[in-house]
Amino acid sequence: MTIKEVSEKYNISQDTLRYYEKVGIIRPVTRKNGIRNYGEQEIANIEFVVCMRGAGLSIDVLVEYLKLYDQGDETQAARRQLLIDEREKLKAKIEQMNAALEKLNYKIDVYYKEIVEKEKVMLNKKGE
Repeated sequence: MTIKEVSEKYNISQDTLRYYEKVGIIRPVTRKNGIRNYGEQEIANIEFVVCMRGAGLSIDVLVEYLKLYDQGDETQAARRQLLIDEREKLKAKIEQMNAALEKLNYKIDVYYKEIVEKEKVMLNKKGE
């Protein structure tokens, strides 16, 4: 796949893909006649990166993960721990977001519903 195709498929800019390659969270992509040619392995890596970035993982964490991965099997425990740590941060973030969602739902469903109902009553009284 070309950089344009990958960009469109994952809804990220071509500049972002180049940046990810530059900082090391995706491996350098082979080129044919100067055009990046993303293979299955690169696509799988991009899917992982896009998913993790969407969940809020930092560039630094992803760089660290890939560095550990490149060091081979002896880093499996460290990679696993890195992912466990990030999972815990993500769980905490989800809890915070759920709490915010509950507050928003309350405001919308209770507080503003009461205001809308009062406004309807006032409009009906004016129309009488």
